[in-house]
Amino acid sequence: MENNMTVSENILYAGVNDHEVDLFEGQYDVPLGMAYNSFVILDDKTAVTDTVSAGFEEEWLSNVEADLGGRKADYLIIHHMEPDHSSSISFFMEKYPEAVIVSSAKAFDMMQNFYGTAYEDRRLVIKDGDVLELGTHKLTFIAAPMVHWPEVHMSYESSEKVLFSADGFGKFGANDVEDPEGWACEARRYYFGIVGKFGPQVQKVLSKASALDIQTICPLHGPVLKDDLGYYLNIYNTWSSYQPEDKGVYIAYTSVYGHTKAAAEKLAEMLEKAGCEKVSIADLARDDVPEAVEDAFRYDTLVLATTTYNGGIFPFMKDFINELLERNYQNRRIAVIENGSWAAMPEKVIKKMFEASKNITFAENTVHIKSALRPENDAEMEALVKELIHA
Repeated sequence: MENNMTVSENILYAGVNDHEVDLFEGQYDVPLGMAYNSFVILDDKTAVTDTVSAGFEEEWLSNVEADLGGRKADYLIIHHMEPDHSSSISFFMEKYPEAVIVSSAKAFDMMQNFYGTAYEDRRLVIKDGDVLELGTHKLTFIAAPMVHWPEVHMSYESSEKVLFSADGFGKFGANDVEDPEGWACEARRYYFGIVGKFGPQVQKVLSKASALDIQTICPLHGPVLKDDLGYYLNIYNTWSSYQPEDKGVYIAYTSVYGHTKAAAEKLAEMLEKAGCEKVSIADLARDDVPEAVEDAFRYDTLVLATTTYNGGIFPFMKDFINELLERNYQNRRIAVIENGSWAAMPEKVIKKMFEASKNITFAENTVHIKSALRPENDAEMEALVKELIHA
């Protein structure tokens, strides 16, 4: 990962870091903040890519002005109309009255809806395959509908081999904060939380990108990517094709009085003793749900441990499963630990919820608890561990 956000002497960084935001998109906890990326391309003509979120327009415009070095701005390229990237359009257009906005037809429709104007007299409407020539630098636009909005275009600059990837390859976290877990963890949480539903669309864009010689990726969030690009492209292929990233077991539980928690923790301990290299566990009532979704997609095996509740399953478990279903969870093995004191419902309900999912295999062994673990559950636990380890 490259920490220097400036790409070259002719492609300069103008973005900002947001340490004020607490919830990104109103739901994702971002303790490391967020970055809103924007770049200035200098050539015979100049172009600025995207804007920044509301409240950061002055800082951003100051960055743009410094990068331009006294030159005028000829183009403002909007790859994605989500407000964290488009809220400062009007400020830019006021400051640079000769500039032309370059974006897709759908983006201009959204511009009208969000901001009351589509800049009919100062715009260039592009589509897939169109080229914007700045001089030596030439940007070819790549339609990327539903990655993750319908108007999205990426662009490829051929002279320096740079892909401006919109929200693709983005991650949570400000660029001026070192992420102790590296790129993948927050990039994975970002992908599955925001883009994960649209795997087929990501696959189409990756197919287009495979024909390009890409040496740098500039996403709208997170660091500029220059080193080992094969890793980033391959991991996006894994995520968007819904394949497991790691062989391992993720245990997600809900527990009313601690007995289901005890069963989940015992299973984790038994799996580790049996030689399972990767075992992760989460309390769905207390842990970050987007992180739980991320880990459910990361591993090839998911164990769901929950109780009967109001004739169904515990609400946090139901909500978690719905989060997975909304993102087309597939190609995984699922096991169940059910706790039903007088009405054992979890196994039945969970299997019903996943019945329309693709390539879901349920473990042959289920652990059936009545209120609390008893010695008679030992054989069930051992059988489940053996199945999960040796399958």
